[in-house]
Amino acid sequence: MIELPARPRILVIALRRIGDVLLTTPLIRSLRRAWPDAQIEALVFADTAGMLKGNPDLDGVIAFPARPTAGQSAKLASQLAKRYALAISTQSGDRPTFFAAIAGRVSVAPVGQGGAMGALKRALVTHAVPVASNVHRVEEMLRLADAIGVPRVAELVAPQGGVRADLIPAQPYAVIHPAPMFHYKRWTSEGWRKLVEGLRQRGLKVLVTGGPAPAERAYLDEVLGVAPDVTRLDGVLAWHELVALTGGSKVFVGPDTSVTHLAAASGAATVALFGPTDPRLWGPWPVGGLTQPWAAAGTIQRRGNVWLVQNPLPCLPCQLEGCDRHLLSHSQCLDELSVAQVLAAADQALAERRTESGVTV
Repeated sequence: MIELPARPRILVIALRRIGDVLLTTPLIRSLRRAWPDAQIEALVFADTAGMLKGNPDLDGVIAFPARPTAGQSAKLASQLAKRYALAISTQSGDRPTFFAAIAGRVSVAPVGQGGAMGALKRALVTHAVPVASNVHRVEEMLRLADAIGVPRVAELVAPQGGVRADLIPAQPYAVIHPAPMFHYKRWTSEGWRKLVEGLRQRGLKVLVTGGPAPAERAYLDEVLGVAPDVTRLDGVLAWHELVALTGGSKVFVGPDTSVTHLAAASGAATVALFGPTDPRLWGPWPVGGLTQPWAAAGTIQRRGNVWLVQNPLPCLPCQLEGCDRHLLSHSQCLDELSVAQVLAAADQALAERRTESGVTV
């Protein structure tokens, strides 16, 4: 393990999307276990800071604009300069690597092997870690722990804080999250409607989560406009409330999106609908970690509290933006994913929940 002073200040830099910030938490936990008396802070985009709410391994969060001006970047660099004993960038981009180099007396960053820019970055940081390809994002984080000699702790830490009691139904409930960020990750509207019907037939109240964006809410209007007896919570919940709500559900069903990762981290029985994305790189991380990696493709795979559902066409996983190669594309693998297959995975998850609670299946 690298040598740091007593009660060191440590900075972890994660200037990426909300799901990436969640997948950084095993590294933060590894650092906390290695240096329990350290002051550990995270530098993240302002719109992702909620993913770290209540994180017991952090002493502070620095929120940075997602689209900063040159002046804002310069001001932050001045504030960070050699303020930390250790600064770790969790990504190989220019800006996070620069911030790590300027902030830490010891600095760590993943760096690509080729080109003049790679050489410059290796010169900037004290510990350049070769970029790992074709590994899960959590594995990427844990390799940074390896590089500084810190024992791995492969645990996701979800935001904490609870949810208002009036939002939790008195009866057993399921949570669904139909709207991913990108169109090519969508399942069919008919599939979601039939899933709602199937969950209701299984005695479950159905809660629907989603973001506040008008386009997302309009999509949910389209999907669920004829679905009876569902409770819409889109635009209502903060990240920590999503954790509490999904954690208390009998089953969660969602597409390849940050909310599905969050549901898995909450301990919910999570059914994840995957299309073009390679689960070996981005499959949800179950509670307790992955004892066996996700396979590239399958019908229903199970790891811990996660059931991953795919329609394994020969082209799966293509890692492309749908069949038309753009964000608004359709994806044949999801268009043809049957509700029977999704309900089969949900039934497996529900049976596991009943077994855990001591009810005979």
